[in-house]
Amino acid sequence: MRRLRTCLGAAAAAVSVAVGAGTLAATDAAGATSALSNNWYAAAPYLMPLDNDPPDAAAIMDATGLKAFQLAFVLAPNGGGCSPTWGGTAAVSSDTAVKAVIDKIRSKGGDVSVSIGGYGGTKLGQVCADASATAAAYQQVITKYGLHAVDFDLEEPEYENTAAIRNEIGAAKILQQNNPGLYVSVTTAGTADGTGWFGKQMLLEAKSQGFTPNNFSIMPFDGGFNGAASQTSALTNFNQILQSTFGWDQATAYAHEGFSGMNGRSDTGEIFTQADFQTVLDYATGHHMDRFTFWSLNRDRQCATPDNGGRTSGTCSSVAQNAWDFATYSVRFAGATPPSTPPTTPPPTQTPTPGGACTSAWSPTAVYTAGDEVSYGQHNWKAKWWTQNETPSAVPWGPWQDEGAC
Repeated sequence: MRRLRTCLGAAAAAVSVAVGAGTLAATDAAGATSALSNNWYAAAPYLMPLDNDPPDAAAIMDATGLKAFQLAFVLAPNGGGCSPTWGGTAAVSSDTAVKAVIDKIRSKGGDVSVSIGGYGGTKLGQVCADASATAAAYQQVITKYGLHAVDFDLEEPEYENTAAIRNEIGAAKILQQNNPGLYVSVTTAGTADGTGWFGKQMLLEAKSQGFTPNNFSIMPFDGGFNGAASQTSALTNFNQILQSTFGWDQATAYAHEGFSGMNGRSDTGEIFTQADFQTVLDYATGHHMDRFTFWSLNRDRQCATPDNGGRTSGTCSSVAQNAWDFATYSVRFAGATPPSTPPTTPPPTQTPTPGGACTSAWSPTAVYTAGDEVSYGQHNWKAKWWTQNETPSAVPWGPWQDEGAC
């Protein structure tokens, strides 16, 4: 299962384990933090906070009502070793950039899950000696950020490595035991039949270790899928796999099942529109499934041209949309109602008014809130929401509205 990552963004997990807690009392350097409800962790879309033109999480929260984000990706160091880094290069132990993103989200009443793995790079399960060592590395991440949620996104080549998967599943079990109240989800690749051979082997590995998460999710994309009908068919087939593997009845299997999609154009050229997301959301809620997420918020905005020249991008969806359209489906799955008119909807075209007085100059260090006005590039600009160090420009998903020439 190919996932765009370094240049275009990694997809949501060929194998992922999300760990959240409705009652877990975790702490970070700033003190105790409150966990969200399980539904929010189960609905958290993926966000790369350091790559793929990261959008402002606070702006997405204001526009959609979203509260939870799945931050990606934690990997082993590129130079080797069993310690967590962001993208294989930035040690978690010394990180401040991602911590600032997390603090900003929490200051607005939200929370995050940290995603481990992704497509490309070296995963900790591949290099750590055993499950205990793998779990110890992940515990550093939980402790550093005071996490209520962790996502194991295990893809090729780790996905096909029996020992590595044994380490990851074993680590997830250890974290679950050592952090009472954890919400745990495991996601594997999706196929028309539900999941393939490696996905079934992972389920058997979890069964053999006596590890029972809240749900197992599949990613029905990048495998010859064609819209929502093919995805819901795969979810139905996967439900039957869960029943036969664990001895669950249909309702119990659905209560342990999840969906992880890709918004817009997939890596292999499949197209999933807002209508497709609505259909899958109706299926998920109608069958009382436990998880609904997607890759990614970095892509949840329209490209400069709707089809992006027939390419898949890590920074836009390649389909016609308003900014954050797809995030609203996660909000609905969590049980909330998105704002009826998101502030990120492109505003009407502004007619410049030459000769007007310029307001005070924009500053990259100043904090602006909705309604604040600045001047930049001989134009006046009005802030649509909270923003800092985001240069005024007329992109539809940006925080600034052009008020005309000055």
